[in-house]
Amino acid sequence: MIRVAILSPNPLTRIGLRELLSSSPDLEVINEGSTLEEISGDQEAEVLVMTSAPAVYGLGELDGGQAVLLITDDPEAARSLMGARLKTWGVLTPSAAREELNSAIHALAEGLIVGSPQLMDSLIESKPRVELTSGENLPDPLTARENEVLQMIALGLANKQIAARLSISEHTVKFHLSSLYAKLNVSSRTEAVRAGLGLGLISL
Repeated sequence: MIRVAILSPNPLTRIGLRELLSSSPDLEVINEGSTLEEISGDQEAEVLVMTSAPAVYGLGELDGGQAVLLITDDPEAARSLMGARLKTWGVLTPSAAREELNSAIHALAEGLIVGSPQLMDSLIESKPRVELTSGENLPDPLTARENEVLQMIALGLANKQIAARLSISEHTVKFHLSSLYAKLNVSSRTEAVRAGLGLGLISL
């Protein structure tokens, strides 16, 4: 069971998110509020789902052991997550479907970086390029599953094929891709494969 907290200044938004998340048998909404202070408590959530862009700037008050999912269409608000001291983070647009939201929460609980492609592209483009010479030099190394996905995209497999081979959903494949893109500081499959080859992460 993944423990979730909801942060939104809009009561109707909190109600909608609570109903949506509570319908999943493996998600438990343990707290909700309009400010970070309101949702702090003894029973810490594993994932904080928030729709308040201004509250992002207060995330430094968290202890760093929490994953944060920001629902926004504002690239600037999403970009501020990159500098926060968090376990991991993710961004989805308000138009995200229920399956995408649930998959994102599960991916965050596993330590992945997740995001809608359009927002992740904006975030990656804003990051300064850093020359890496080996996989060991990655500030945030790829997980075993991310390495598997990287090998499969190097073979030219589509998301649907990767999902079938790994017995996961296509949404989860997309989140693995967004996570490894962020870690490799790339924005496409071609760039990811090129970086993977250069870092010695891909064996063909």
